[in-house]
Amino acid sequence: MSNYQTETKLTQIGNGFDQLGAVNIPIYLSTAYRHQGIGISKGYDYIRTGNPTRSVLEKAIAEIEGGQEGFACSSGMSAIQLVFSLFSSGDHIIASRDLYGGTYRLFEILAKQVHLSFTYWDGESVEELAADIRPETKALFIETPTNPLMHEVDISELSYITKKNHLLLIVDNTFYTPVLQKPIAEGADLVVYSATKYLAGHNDVLAGLVVSNSEKVTERLRVYHNSCGAVLDPFDSWLLIRGLKTLALRMRQHQENAGRLAAWLGKQLFVTKVLYPGKGGMVSFELTKKAYIEPFLKALHLITFAESLGGVESLITYPATQTHADIPEALRLKYGLSDRLLRLSAGIEHPDDLIADLDQAFRSLQKGAAVHG
Repeated sequence: MSNYQTETKLTQIGNGFDQLGAVNIPIYLSTAYRHQGIGISKGYDYIRTGNPTRSVLEKAIAEIEGGQEGFACSSGMSAIQLVFSLFSSGDHIIASRDLYGGTYRLFEILAKQVHLSFTYWDGESVEELAADIRPETKALFIETPTNPLMHEVDISELSYITKKNHLLLIVDNTFYTPVLQKPIAEGADLVVYSATKYLAGHNDVLAGLVVSNSEKVTERLRVYHNSCGAVLDPFDSWLLIRGLKTLALRMRQHQENAGRLAAWLGKQLFVTKVLYPGKGGMVSFELTKKAYIEPFLKALHLITFAESLGGVESLITYPATQTHADIPEALRLKYGLSDRLLRLSAGIEHPDDLIADLDQAFRSLQKGAAVHG
């Protein structure tokens, strides 16, 4: 399917795999597979090592990304952990300063227990990034756009630097998905996903994906993936395949809604800043006062206050106490993640209904402000 467009590849995942002609890939629940003799296998032996449903998913994401091999993991964090199995004590990693709080938490654990060291880059000056490279530096780990400040970087420009210095370039592509951004085509060596989010798309699956395009690391990832066992189970693999089939359609609506919401939010009295990179389904915005956060969230009826993103339902998150709570407050404030910031994942509802819900929440704030002078 290499000659087809991304939308076609997504839609056709699993079609043609089943020997009986099933258009929808079956869920292979078997943990073990019959051997015809010693050393004779049909390609599957034990569920942790390989599963047909999971294999279809892994091959599909690798082809869609333009990579060598895909790995389906039990969560987005286990996908990042799989990638970091490549590194050893004393290795140095440069990472995005604005980073998902769970990733930062994992990096702190790895720093203490495995003795990796981390330098955080603000994404602004390429010269500063180059200056942070040491003899022991092994990789650059970036989010683009970042979570939740929505800062983008030029992957191709970073690829030039990493290749020049023999570093791995790892890109978390959760926010944009392969529909909007293909890091490997721009020079990345590894792509990671919290597939729980847009790829699955229905707020009902926990999953992670890794795509490798580096021969020197693919085999190592394969061995560790099997050895540590943080693999995705067959049913969730099937659910993720189902979600991927409609990803392109969903991303269009996510993006259309996010664009409209960003433009509308920019005109509101209680909003001081809107962070939207111009594409994708994520919008962050700051209110004028921290005191307005809780009453605003309580006033919402349609948009759900919840700690996730990328599903068909619109969700709003307060990073300071949810997704980024593990980042020390002083550090968050220093790089611009304020206690007045909200992160909105635009779902696929009608945009007029989403705007109406935000509008009535802001009007309730206005009434409250008037009552309290």
